[in-house]
Amino acid sequence: MTAQQWQHRFSDLLAGNHSTTGDPVDAGARLVVFGPDSDEVFRAALARHHRFVNEDRTVWIRPLAGGQDTADGYLFNLGVARRRALQWESVQLVDDAVEIDLITGQRARIEPADGAELEELIRWEDFTDRLTPEEDAALQRLDADSWQGRYA
Repeated sequence: MTAQQWQHRFSDLLAGNHSTTGDPVDAGARLVVFGPDSDEVFRAALARHHRFVNEDRTVWIRPLAGGQDTADGYLFNLGVARRRALQWESVQLVDDAVEIDLITGQRARIEPADGAELEELIRWEDFTDRLTPEEDAALQRLDADSWQGRYA
């Protein structure tokens, strides 16, 4: 399998191109991480943006964490919902998911979101409607380890 094949599937999952309704807003992706003993150690919905750095064998993603219901609606702390790197040893397509063997010895699975993770993605998208175009572009670049603007 080529990098182009798995990266295309990865991108399609995050974009929601697997929607059964034809509307990508009805679909998205989640990240599930398994430890070396195959126990699940982390699970979160993923924002739709990502960035591949093939020469470093890295993909930058944004797991959705730090959201809460407030008097102003559902808001995310952008200092918590920050970018994360997945550095791969190897990658496989398994069923409808992308499985990544990480350099840490863990395994990450990017798969279609449903249930709580899909609901969190929908809340994220509603939240990002509040952002200025500049703030949204800064998030999508996935090039900073911290957030100094609003919602930090």
